[in-house]
Amino acid sequence: MVNDPPAILGGTAVRPEGPPDWPLADPDVEVALQGAVKSGTWGKYDGGCVSQLEAALASFHQSAHVLTCSSGTLAVELALRALRIGAGDEVILSAYDYEPNFLAVHAVGAQPVLVEVAESNWNIDTAHLEHAVSKDTRAIIVSHLHGGMVDMERVTSLARQHDIRVIEDAAQATGAIVQCKRAGTWGDIGVLSFGGSKLLSAGRGGALLTNHSDLHQRLRVLLRRGVQQWAAISELQAAVLLPQLAKLEQRNEMRRAAITRLRDLLGEIPGLRLFSNSVACLPAFYKAGFQFDRHAFGLSREQFVAALRMEGIAVDAGFRAMHVGRAAGRFRCTTELSRANQAHHGAVVLHHPVLLGAEDDLRQVARAVHKVYSNVDRLAGLS
Repeated sequence: MVNDPPAILGGTAVRPEGPPDWPLADPDVEVALQGAVKSGTWGKYDGGCVSQLEAALASFHQSAHVLTCSSGTLAVELALRALRIGAGDEVILSAYDYEPNFLAVHAVGAQPVLVEVAESNWNIDTAHLEHAVSKDTRAIIVSHLHGGMVDMERVTSLARQHDIRVIEDAAQATGAIVQCKRAGTWGDIGVLSFGGSKLLSAGRGGALLTNHSDLHQRLRVLLRRGVQQWAAISELQAAVLLPQLAKLEQRNEMRRAAITRLRDLLGEIPGLRLFSNSVACLPAFYKAGFQFDRHAFGLSREQFVAALRMEGIAVDAGFRAMHVGRAAGRFRCTTELSRANQAHHGAVVLHHPVLLGAEDDLRQVARAVHKVYSNVDRLAGLS
């Protein structure tokens, strides 16, 4: 009941068993893993599983070329290098983004140019892209974050006008569709991630997608040291990803339905709103994003997150905005980034495993949020 004391104040947690596990205990994954072990391919440099995975990803995304690598973070840097971005160049990206994207730009010697975020989902605001372009702009990194999807038609149209290349980071949106195309296939190069908590998980790993033969060849060269690929995923990683990919579409549909239901269960709560999209899309929810306003809700974000976690709900604060805590000389921006500041202070994310649960699991999330909100006065004094 929402009138019960919050768990953080000694009450009973809504989910005393804690959040659901991830990755799921999937018999098909176990069979695939055992098959790779029994066949002996798991100890080979090229046992067939990696090439099968690359082909399956290419088919799923309708992409001409796919290469796997050791992480999505490395994939972004390799994409920049394949596009021959370097010293003196500028790369546009959102002021609210995954920090390694910012660092990857510096790793190749280029300068990040930070752009304001959209009001509805705190992803990059395409209306601000034109003002960020300069004579030195060579590329745009576009990330789809927290269930938010970016207007890729507008991004690619502007890029063509200015002869700018596009890297589309779909690490959080694997399998999503935006404006009738898979996320990761709009850009010159797309990026996926198979990190431990991702929608497709191999513990670690990533992939690069492109329809350009010249970029594919450059990426292959970058991924090799002599005759060996130096940043490869293993046969065992590829083996466990294949059965997950076969179920991705169904699971993404389940997550979307769960978010629709959760939106209804939460109702109108002052200071708390799920991200929304203004473009035609079928989003993927790795982490479902909420816009949190501490003044309207009555708690700090940190208090809200701590209270929900004690209820057994897997939530976290969002990313640090790229311009916060960094010397001004490390980036360029053309606006005050006021909404990016809001994202920095107010983004809250719900981890995706609960979205594959039953109705009761979703009701538990909503009950926990309402329980915290109904006890704001008692929680406000906690540090």
